[in-house]
Amino acid sequence: MTTAPGQDLARPREARTALLEISGLSVSYGRRVTALRRAGRTRVLSGIDLTVRPGEILGIIGETGSGKTTLARAAVGLVRPDAGGIGFEGRDLTGLRRRELREFRRSGRVQFMFQDPLRSQDPELTVRQIVAEPLAAVGASTRRERAARADEALALVGLDAGALGPRTPGQLSGGQRQRVSLARAIVTRPRLLLSDEPVSALDASNRNLVLGLLDRLRRELDLAVVVISHDLSSLAGIADRVAVLYRGRLVEHGPIGEVLERPRHPYTALLTASAPSVRRKHRLLPAQLRAEPGREPWPDSQGCVFAPRCRFAEAPCREEPRPAPVSNAPSGPDSHSVACHSVATWRERLS
Repeated sequence: MTTAPGQDLARPREARTALLEISGLSVSYGRRVTALRRAGRTRVLSGIDLTVRPGEILGIIGETGSGKTTLARAAVGLVRPDAGGIGFEGRDLTGLRRRELREFRRSGRVQFMFQDPLRSQDPELTVRQIVAEPLAAVGASTRRERAARADEALALVGLDAGALGPRTPGQLSGGQRQRVSLARAIVTRPRLLLSDEPVSALDASNRNLVLGLLDRLRRELDLAVVVISHDLSSLAGIADRVAVLYRGRLVEHGPIGEVLERPRHPYTALLTASAPSVRRKHRLLPAQLRAEPGREPWPDSQGCVFAPRCRFAEAPCREEPRPAPVSNAPSGPDSHSVACHSVATWRERLS
């Protein structure tokens, strides 16, 4: 029996086994520790727990420096974690040796779509050659076979391979270059696509086009997609769930509609209040959420990482909060969780 495009494969998405499982992930950067000197390291991610299932879109949002890109790079083995586990299709990636990790990357099961297509595409290659490049790594045997599969991928993203295939990236518009990047990412038919700020450099029409393509392809190809963004409006129409990062901590996670409509963490509320394009019934203003001028300084080396900017921080916030389910929220992979000591009271204090 065949499955029509847009119809989920095998089982309802809610019941499907996780494709990517991240557990207790911590990553830090800095100079290596030597026998004579122990250099300081900067913690970039701390204790991240996330899952991604086949055919769904997970959005990861947060401001610059929150750890979004590091999380995605760790998920594909480009960054070695200090602690925690990363499982893909039931296989522990953190335990792989260097040779095994290279083989995993060459399998094409996970692909990364970079933010800037001009920097990630060879200006000397044609569009068809750029899209076909990953196929050589996964063992597509002949040049003719690679060209045919590249043309198929270009057609999937709405580009005419006959007209654009012989061109170079410099002869394309920004929207066309981003779609070439998407074609290159899906040409190996991956199970998971990680996309870093895929629409940040595009105008409104191209932004909507690329987001619509991601939404369609995840359904037609049963493709799991992780979209990294600092723009809530780019996730509102396509993501199933959203994870909110702040200074390397997961502060809120849940279904996109619930998180945008009624954010439970003050930082998420500040993000939604600062995004006028995101529709909300319960509108809050940024000024209602920022710490009041002249407030006593908060020791930002202690407790909740958002406390120095939070007007609702109190004594309990000197201890770091752990993500916990929101009361009355459904349990399971679609649960709504938040890391905030004041989750039950901060909204009441606005009145």
